Amino acid sequence: MLVPLAGCAARPNTPSLLPRGIENQSEAVQPRRAAPVEADPAINARIEQAEKSLAATQRTFDAYAARAETLVAAARGQPAGSEAWLNAQAAIADLDVLRAQSSLEATDLERIAMDRAAAGKPPYPGLDDSYRAAQSHYEAQAKTIMALAVQLPTAPATP
Repeated sequence: MLVPLAGCAARPNTPSLLPRGIENQSEAVQPRRAAPVEADPAINARIEQAEKSLAATQRTFDAYAARAETLVAAARGQPAGSEAWLNAQAAIADLDVLRAQSSLEATDLERIAMDRAAAGKPPYPGLDDSYRAAQSHYEAQAKTIMALAVQLPTAPATP
């Protein structure tokens, strides 16, 4: 019975199986602290202007969307090319014009961010958030327009 335990006896030239000091060290990369970004009054003003423009555009879009929903509902069952269909199409076109404004704001904010990146500057606080908000407005408006447009017949009535 003592023979199997003999292999566990301490041998002076045998390395320890305990973790070595280096194995206890973390290999995780320590995050670098971002350098503070210098305030840019022109970018701040552009962000503020974009946010105001998006809010105004969204209020107008919502009002026009309610009108378009009414006109699309009136055009259901009417042939393509009828007066009700034309009115609904015109209302949807008005929504598209408003959606273009949201696209313009998103594109302009994205251009500012890309120009900063190309110049090797760090991301500007609030700029990415404003861009994402503008993009979100644009995408939501596109979904609303599509939802209305698919409710209308696509081919004009044949005589």
